[in-house]
Amino acid sequence: MGKNRAAVRAVGVGISVALLVAGAAACSSDDKKKDPAKADTAATAQPGASSAAPAPKGPEAFTAAGYRGLKPGMAKDAGLATGALEAAPVSLLDGCTDFVYKGGPAPDQARMTAEAATEARYKDLNAKADAAAGKTPAPGGTLPPNASAKDAAAAAAGSAAAAKDSAATAKLMADATQSIVDMMVARETKEKAYLATGRVSFAAAGLRELVAPAEAKTAEGIGAGTTLEALQAAYGAKGLQPAKSGKYVFPVEGQQGWQYEFTMADGKVAGMAVVNRDLKCV
Repeated sequence: MGKNRAAVRAVGVGISVALLVAGAAACSSDDKKKDPAKADTAATAQPGASSAAPAPKGPEAFTAAGYRGLKPGMAKDAGLATGALEAAPVSLLDGCTDFVYKGGPAPDQARMTAEAATEARYKDLNAKADAAAGKTPAPGGTLPPNASAKDAAAAAAGSAAAAKDSAATAKLMADATQSIVDMMVARETKEKAYLATGRVSFAAAGLRELVAPAEAKTAEGIGAGTTLEALQAAYGAKGLQPAKSGKYVFPVEGQQGWQYEFTMADGKVAGMAVVNRDLKCV
């Protein structure tokens, strides 16, 4: 009799446990229906499941290896094919073709016209100056003791012509020198115009200058607004030094002829570029 009672109790306990488990499952199912987020939370909370979201990718660093798909030495057509540049050039000075990044300023036609006029005058005057430098003005000559009045008149005319040629040559040389100054001003004006927006310059041999936009930074965190002290701390060991242009430069390791250039203003970086000035525009 005792065994039968024990068996009945065991059966009763088993039924109770089964009912409890079934009830818990039903409650859980109802909760998921009422709040689907709970189901997702429960799924991600399983042992071995990863709850860490992937780290967001930081902004692209400005490096000598390339920027926005543009690489040193890249052909102009290949550079335009990246989609990183506006299609219309913003400068043709010195025979190079310059473009701005997508969304950059439209070409300044007035400045480009002035650049073309300045360059044409520079080429014309310096070609004439080079030709004149190879000429020797005809001397007036020295009159012999028994020279006639006619001889004296001829000598005087020769001296006047030589003096006139000399004055013209002197003026030509002065104008040619001024045209060189005007070209330097035009180059600096172009550089300042795109110092904040950035630009890319192509020579016949390919991309020769990559100027960073103001928001760009190097892998070391150097960019517009960086102090000279921070710049020296970042690149002093890599050969950073002041150049005659007033910029700070250092060579790109493993890329012959290429260098980083940092334009300074009030003790801070105002612009930066990667450039190979050995690559001529034409």
